[in-house]
Amino acid sequence: MNELARKTADPRLGSIIKLAIMAVGGQGGSVLTNWIEDCARASGYAVQATSVAGVAQRTGATIYYIEMAPAAKKQPVFSLMPAAGDVDILIAAEMMEAGRAILRGFVTPDRTTLVASSHRALAVSEKTVPGDGMANADEVVAAAKIAAQRLVLFDMNKIAVDNGTVISASLLGALAGSETLPFSREAFETAIRASGRGVENSLAAFNAAYEAVGAEPTDEKQDEPGADRAAQPSGSESLLARYRALESRAESLPGPVAEMAVRGLRSVIDFQDFDYGREYLDRLERVLALDNAKGEHALSREAAKYIARAMAYDDVIRVADLKTRLSRFERIRQEMNPQDGTRMKLTEFMHPRAEEIVGMLPARLGRSLSGRPGTMKVIDRLFNRGRRLRSDRVLPFLQLYVVGGLRRWRRGTYRHAIERDHLETWLDTALGYVAADYDLAVEVIRNRRLIKGYSDTHARGLSKFDKVMDGASIVAGRPDAADWVRRLREAALQDEQGKALDGALQTIRSFTEPQSAA
Repeated sequence: MNELARKTADPRLGSIIKLAIMAVGGQGGSVLTNWIEDCARASGYAVQATSVAGVAQRTGATIYYIEMAPAAKKQPVFSLMPAAGDVDILIAAEMMEAGRAILRGFVTPDRTTLVASSHRALAVSEKTVPGDGMANADEVVAAAKIAAQRLVLFDMNKIAVDNGTVISASLLGALAGSETLPFSREAFETAIRASGRGVENSLAAFNAAYEAVGAEPTDEKQDEPGADRAAQPSGSESLLARYRALESRAESLPGPVAEMAVRGLRSVIDFQDFDYGREYLDRLERVLALDNAKGEHALSREAAKYIARAMAYDDVIRVADLKTRLSRFERIRQEMNPQDGTRMKLTEFMHPRAEEIVGMLPARLGRSLSGRPGTMKVIDRLFNRGRRLRSDRVLPFLQLYVVGGLRRWRRGTYRHAIERDHLETWLDTALGYVAADYDLAVEVIRNRRLIKGYSDTHARGLSKFDKVMDGASIVAGRPDAADWVRRLREAALQDEQGKALDGALQTIRSFTEPQSAA
């Protein structure tokens, strides 16, 4: 600021507190704004609050902006939007919103206190990548430590969930605990009580976050979205005894393999039954018998993971089973946190193709129908349409429940026969490379990660898998074969259309086909 500006600047501007909140839809940004506004007014401050919705960004990211100043005879003139380099307090409801605030210049080292939750809410661009599209939150944390004058950072979402409310309550607690606003803790609590909705849960989250601000930081790693939180098995003593016998068999495998084998065993038993779990361990022990890499057992460790994925494939039966489980309804209710007595409406979107319908039929009949293009077109016209089922209603729920109950007959279905044959072909191919090229065998096992989901998602993944496996057969015998297969798989995960994979395949053909011709 030059000398003339210093002399003419309005001294009253120095008393204005400027606070911005960046939140995604459903995180209670509007409620948090109202609480802060009510608290300020009750404390004798003049306040103005505005919001700008960014509907096209991150599924509804919104900037809420509050300016406040001690009440005076003359009403202060407030700004409608935050400006770069002119924000005192920035509240970010998740990690990437903090990063967005830093990029826009709202967080500066000379004045800004950044209050941010360390958890992640994935952006659409992160979800749509076929592979791991998650941005690196550690880079945002490093930038926040540099950009902010003061950083208040911990998992405020976990505190909210643990107390049965949404993150707005714990964000308010962290703000109050930071003591950057000239209001007492009791003033914030009064604002929560005055709202009259979910007061006890909100106060519990507020208090937990308030205390967390003064707690010593820990090196405990935050859970990433989608992290495995498998529940411990439960049931009758006879069922638990059968499970423990299989679990002991998995735990007896070599150390690097055992942990993954136990997790894989749980998933396949949950998918089908105990006999299916025995099949899983039989296949894994077959791989282990050929694993000639002493100590590390990379082949068997990867096989433990991907054989389980191949056996617990997604089909209509599996989807219906998961949609009708009590644990799912409890999780949704906890996340939505409806008012007492409020009926929660739950709509399921179903879009089965002819392949999914025929896949549920007995293997012989399904194979016969799938070989008749005209019949498949008729089935597709009948079933391949968007359907909405209200699973909070009795009849739609029963429809899904009956389909999910078909799991006991799954082994006799056409889809299961296809998946079993595909699994055995893939596994035989991988094990065929072990003696000549151990690393190539490991990469071929890892190629199974390309196949996921059901319906169109499964078809796209299967197409990419076949292309990568063809590429593996082309480079087999080369000293760098394993590296090329890894590159092909990474290319397949870059885009949904598979353009990067097609380019990579052209590259390997450019230096292998001339050799073949010679």
